[in-house]
Amino acid sequence: MILSGKTALITGGSSGIGLATARLLASRGVRCALLARDPDRLAVAVGTLSTDHRPHLAEPVDVSDAQAVAQAVSRLQAEAGAPDILVNCAGAAHPGYIQELDLEIYRQMMEVNYFGVVHVTKAVLPGMLARGSGHIVNVASVAAFISVFGYSAYGASKFALHGFSDALRHEMKPHGICVSIVYPPDTDTPQLAYENRLKPPELKLLLPELGVLKPEQVAQAIVNGIQRGQQVILPDFGTRLIFVLNNLAGTKAYPVLDFLLRRAQRKLSHPPANQ
Repeated sequence: MILSGKTALITGGSSGIGLATARLLASRGVRCALLARDPDRLAVAVGTLSTDHRPHLAEPVDVSDAQAVAQAVSRLQAEAGAPDILVNCAGAAHPGYIQELDLEIYRQMMEVNYFGVVHVTKAVLPGMLARGSGHIVNVASVAAFISVFGYSAYGASKFALHGFSDALRHEMKPHGICVSIVYPPDTDTPQLAYENRLKPPELKLLLPELGVLKPEQVAQAIVNGIQRGQQVILPDFGTRLIFVLNNLAGTKAYPVLDFLLRRAQRKLSHPPANQ
C-alpha cells in the first residue's frame, strides 16, 4: 500500500505502540484519527504528529463501549471519510495467579482486548466494504499464541483476538480488505510498567533473556507490514523464533515451558548470595 494521502484510525493512540504508529504513519503523509480514553492525553498526542496541512483528528472513547465507539467513528468518518487503515492498539493487561485474580479482571480483559477490537472493526467495516479496500491491523501479543504463567486472563483475551483476526482475514480477502495480526513481545510502554508491578515473581524469571522492545520498533514493523500487505507481523527475531518453534512443536512445547518454570522457581528458592 502507498501510504501518502491515506487516512488511518488508531485506537490506543495516546501512548505506547498506538502513538508510535501514529507518528510514523503521519510522517509518511497519512492523516491520523486517534481514539483513546483520556481527552487531555489525546490532545497532547495529536499535537506531536507531523502534518501535511490536513489536520489530524481525535475522539475520546472507551473501546469497550460499543455504542460510544459507533458514535465516535461516525463523527470521525463524517469529517475524514472511511479510513484506509485501522490499527487496533488499545489493550490492557493484568497478570496474577489464577486463584487470586478476581473474575472481574477476566471480564475486563475480554471487554478491552477482544470486544474493543470487535466494536471498532464493526464500526469501520461498512465504509471499507463499500469502497472495496482497506487494511485492518490487530495488535495482539506473543501471549496470543503461547500463553504463560501469570497470564490466564490476558492470554485468553489475546487468543480470542487471534481467532477473530483469522476469521476476519478469511472473510475480508474477497472484498479487497487486508487483515494483519501483530505479535509484539514485552514493549516499553506505560502498560508494561503497570504489568511489572503485578507480575508473579515466577513470570519475571521465566524468559529473562528476551528483553524489551521500544514502541518505535513495533511501530516500524507494523508500518512495514502494512506497506507489504503482511498477514502476520512479528516485530523481532526472538518473536519470530518463538512463533516458528511453537507452530512446529504444538503441545510438545509444554515440557519446555515446564522446564523454564522449574528453573524460575529454583532461582526464587535459591537467590544469588549477593542479593
